[in-house]
Amino acid sequence: MMNAVPRLRPNYAGPALLSYGFRPFFLLGATYAALAMLVWLPFFHGELTVATVFAPSDWHVHEMLFGYLAAIITGFLLTAVPNWTGRLPLQGLPLLMLVAAWAAGRIAVTLSAWLGEVAAAAIDLSFLFLVAAAVARESIAGRNWRNLKVLLPLVVLGGANVVFHVEAHASGHADYGIRLAIAAVVMLIMLIGGRVIPSFTRNWLVRESPGRLPVPFAQFDAVALAVGAAALALWIVGPAARLTALVMLAAGALHAIRLARWAGERTLRDRLVLVLHVGYIFIPLGFCLMGSAALGLLPPSAGLHAWMTGAAGMMTLAVMTRASLGHTGHALQASRLTQALYAAVLAAAITRVTATVVPGWSNLLLHLAGVAWIAAFGGFAVLYGPMLLRPRVNARAGIA
Repeated sequence: MMNAVPRLRPNYAGPALLSYGFRPFFLLGATYAALAMLVWLPFFHGELTVATVFAPSDWHVHEMLFGYLAAIITGFLLTAVPNWTGRLPLQGLPLLMLVAAWAAGRIAVTLSAWLGEVAAAAIDLSFLFLVAAAVARESIAGRNWRNLKVLLPLVVLGGANVVFHVEAHASGHADYGIRLAIAAVVMLIMLIGGRVIPSFTRNWLVRESPGRLPVPFAQFDAVALAVGAAALALWIVGPAARLTALVMLAAGALHAIRLARWAGERTLRDRLVLVLHVGYIFIPLGFCLMGSAALGLLPPSAGLHAWMTGAAGMMTLAVMTRASLGHTGHALQASRLTQALYAAVLAAAITRVTATVVPGWSNLLLHLAGVAWIAAFGGFAVLYGPMLLRPRVNARAGIA
């Protein structure tokens, strides 16, 4: 068993925003997710000019993957690692330096036409590798070898950013870099989701609704993860291959069964738990849609947005709300406004995937998806921003 550790260093007297990694990265990541989408729609339609060397679609994809998502992943890891290792969290100036590196990357990419491609890339690329170094240092110092595996998708995501910049410079459009980054994100969701969803579900069911419980991690889960990883690897190198389609469809079936083993249908009364299950549905759906795309039945973007808008969007919002409530001393209950955020991001996912498969309605659905996304993440920043900026309600007990 891991011993409980204080969440604040005894001598920490800085702002609450820099007392724990989830605070700045969840707030800034959510705000940026909304603002970047607000810019993206007029940028895509030629109504707004952005001083970036990236094509409009590449800027959008890059900033969703390496801006918003990278921030939320970092906030989660900097909060989870102290719990895994028993060590004190990154706080104060070291945390501020990571935040500054992330913000500098966003500015550099968006203004890369003025700064120059090489300078912008150098600034942007530093962030994820700094995060990986921080996570590795804490895990090794805490002798938490088991959780070092989360470093692999994190390093792959950083490597994908390198490939993205190289491709965008060489050919004017990113291809392999996008698939590599999306694969890393999907793998992280499969790994971390497979850990937190059954755990939170079990805890709630044991307390509130005795009966069938989630099946513990077993050989089936290992097989599902291995087939999912194989499908993603094949998709990176050959997205339209017949073998890719078959393995994608197999991964979709396995992860649908994996999700069913977690007893999600028994969590309807706890929206904080239920939303995790709903978010994970988009993992097997994405595999199935991508397998169909490889067979020429659907556009590839249907699967991409199932994974990114659906799985990544819903899972990040679910983790952000739960962690923000718990770590700031508030009750773990989803208010009606929080449930409205969940409904908004679910609507964004459904309309964005539908926009791909129903071309006649694509323009309207694309705008509806954008508005719903902005409402979800902008709403999080407005609703949860005050609690992220203030000390925990029981901070006197030494917990941040």
